[in-house]
Amino acid sequence: MSTANQTVQKLDDAIKKAFAAAIEKGLLPQGEVPAFTIETPADRSHGDLATNAAMVSARAFRAAPRKIAEAVTSEIDLEGTSLDRFEIAGPGFINFFYSPEFYGKVLSEIMEKGENYGRSDFGGGKRVLVEFVSANPTGPMHVGNARGGALGDQLSSLLDMAGYDVKREFYVNDAGNQIEKFGLSLEVRYLQLYKEGVEMPEDAYHGQDITDHAKAFADIYGDKYVECESTERRKALVSYALPLNIEGLERDLLKYRIKYDNWFRESTLHNNGAVKKVVDMLTEKGHTYEKDGAVWFKAEQFGADKDFVLIRSNGLPTYVVPDIAYHYDKLVTRNFDKAIDILGADHHGYVPRLKAALTALGVDADRLDVVLMQMVRLIKDGEPYKLSKRSGKAITLVTLLEEIPIDAARFFFNLREANTHLDFDLDLAVEKSSQNPVYYVQYAHARICNIVKKLAEENIHPRKCTAQDRAKLTAPEEIELINKLASLEDEVVSAAKEYDPSKITRYVYDTAALFHKFYNSCKVKCDDEFLMQARLELCLAVRTVIANILTMFKIDAPESM
Repeated sequence: MSTANQTVQKLDDAIKKAFAAAIEKGLLPQGEVPAFTIETPADRSHGDLATNAAMVSARAFRAAPRKIAEAVTSEIDLEGTSLDRFEIAGPGFINFFYSPEFYGKVLSEIMEKGENYGRSDFGGGKRVLVEFVSANPTGPMHVGNARGGALGDQLSSLLDMAGYDVKREFYVNDAGNQIEKFGLSLEVRYLQLYKEGVEMPEDAYHGQDITDHAKAFADIYGDKYVECESTERRKALVSYALPLNIEGLERDLLKYRIKYDNWFRESTLHNNGAVKKVVDMLTEKGHTYEKDGAVWFKAEQFGADKDFVLIRSNGLPTYVVPDIAYHYDKLVTRNFDKAIDILGADHHGYVPRLKAALTALGVDADRLDVVLMQMVRLIKDGEPYKLSKRSGKAITLVTLLEEIPIDAARFFFNLREANTHLDFDLDLAVEKSSQNPVYYVQYAHARICNIVKKLAEENIHPRKCTAQDRAKLTAPEEIELINKLASLEDEVVSAAKEYDPSKITRYVYDTAALFHKFYNSCKVKCDDEFLMQARLELCLAVRTVIANILTMFKIDAPESM
């Protein structure tokens, strides 16, 4: 538990003991103290911590909140809490202020924990499976996949830091309609190499990658498959091209610094009977019916907007059935405590249907959480930008990473919450200035490294500071910065609860801003050796926090820029 959280816990105990003492002395009538909160005020001039204990106790003790606050504070003992004073505000809020020793304890904790600072056991080791990107393997990944990749990967890292046992998974849609269309498209391009008059259907895949695959296949097999059955020809083409596409997806995502623990193939669910099994289970439970030759799921009975088809009249399952089987596999077969999906906002109506099916299967649908992600708009020269300057074609993940640094991509895609639209400024992403947020944060880290280097050249080296040294840190800029560092664990837990890595992106940016403010106001090298060492330690603590966050998000923490 962090120093900040220990302080809150000790204050919570002190408040409860003060209530008990006030009741025992007759300052308050007999009553049970209701649940109360201890929070950090938005305006720190009102206190470092504030509680509503007196406000929520008015009914229990049949007294005005301010009178309750006076009774409680008359009996409160702050010894050992790292708090040294309080004040009653407004109608009965009680505000508390950190003692000087608190700030020293925060720095000591950071220096002691190092790369583990900010980690917690909040998640209790619960097993979480995060599935993200899961791009169609029949073509290249687009900019939306780039945002989903950064979001899913950094959310996974965030959950790990918050104490969960996290696995990353890519769901490969290697079955169904898109693969049928993929086979058809390959077949047409292959036949066009040997026959005239073979036209590509309008709704097929027309990308250059399809043509390239067909030519490469022909280089190996020649006209061997020209006169054979279409089914055999398509199977051979797909068997050749699909693994190459999947290898490409993995290679491109590794370039983006994303490594999955598992690549789960949809075909597995068809081959092992899992797709048929979920339909059979729903039918056995009485949750299906037949209509127009198709098998329907009674989805309305489980909270969905309408019933939907599971098995078409031609005997083939709809696209949602493998998805149901897949999530049943996640939560039952593999028994993850929680499954988190990162999906495009266009899946909004799909989620209730999936949860309805899981509920009908006897699975707690609350174990599935879905983060819906809004669209990305690329901006260049102040205008929407859709074509790569190198290829003249639509921007893909690969072409994006050719045009901007990977650090910028991973940082920028988590500047805003997933459920908000994102304008990605390509010009800003490559700019080396304080206007570029990732550059601004990395520069803070590099600046601290440079401070340490310059002092070392003068034979000034960091040493372990004492409580007396740290007590020298009293400037407003120093206190504000330490308060920010102290809140990291809470920020991580809050972001993990909300599945929102952008909270940590903003946190590290704000930390860098406060450091630059401190650096411009407080000279690290000064005549007071004890103050100099304390400020140097503060610099090192900031460097640790920035490095921990950038490393967690797989963004470089440079020592020079």
